[in-house]
Amino acid sequence: MAEYRVGAEADIPEGGRKVVQCGDVEIGIFRLKGQLHAWHNQCPHRQGPVCQGRLYNRVLEPVDEIGKVRTLQYDEEQLHLVCPWHGYEFNLATGRNAASKTLRLRPAKLRIDGGEVHVVL
Repeated sequence: MAEYRVGAEADIPEGGRKVVQCGDVEIGIFRLKGQLHAWHNQCPHRQGPVCQGRLYNRVLEPVDEIGKVRTLQYDEEQLHLVCPWHGYEFNLATGRNAASKTLRLRPAKLRIDGGEVHVVL
């Protein structure tokens, strides 16, 4: 196992990210609701740089009583990471794809020591 020091925990603000090189791989580290989440920067669809994608609240499409979409709403509890290559969306906290049970981001293990963040591969 290899371990890489990537900086101070305080350097990643709420809603922020840091993409770091750890040996042969890139890891994206995100802060969401006070917790750090780390994912390999490789989309399971076509290996695009998923951790460099945009962050959006999950889109909801409320349907009225006759089956028509009224307007878009956003789920303030779920933040999604969107791959910049083909638009695949993943829940930032769980790594799960919004539409498929088989597509998931690959997690990376973090270790916090004295306020310093380390990626353990």
